[in-house]
Amino acid sequence: MTGTPPAAPATPAPRGPAPTDSPNPWVADHIRRFEETGGVPRPGIRDLLLTTRGRRSGVPRRTALAYVPDGEAADAAYVLTASNAGAGHHPAWYLNLCADPAVTLQVGTETFPALARPASPAETERLWPLVVAAMPSYAAYRDTAARTAGRDIPLVLVTRTGG
Repeated sequence: MTGTPPAAPATPAPRGPAPTDSPNPWVADHIRRFEETGGVPRPGIRDLLLTTRGRRSGVPRRTALAYVPDGEAADAAYVLTASNAGAGHHPAWYLNLCADPAVTLQVGTETFPALARPASPAETERLWPLVVAAMPSYAAYRDTAARTAGRDIPLVLVTRTGG
């Protein structure tokens, strides 16, 4: 057979500027450990990196979060907890994804586009026991947020959209 060999696949073009990591020193260190360990910074805890678009700046913002899967299926949603450690206000990443639900997740070494949405009240009722079983501190965060600020801690369902 004659002709030229097929060209190597093109490297995907970057999807924009690199994300800005959380200014919180603990979160920035968590992101660094996530990258150094191939996505396993805390053995026994499921962690991921979430990139949202800043609702005012438009800048990609990255944070590290614990998650639980909503079931065992390969396409199960990732359940995130917008606890902000029980603070009286929602975390910035939550406000950002409410403004623009198109996000990027990195789970382990895989990065992919996803779509985020707040869980419905029925989903929240079903999922809270799973969240607390995985991260017992969330129960105290929920109580603190409700007691000090009257804030309900939202749960967020994130599903893969492609890639």
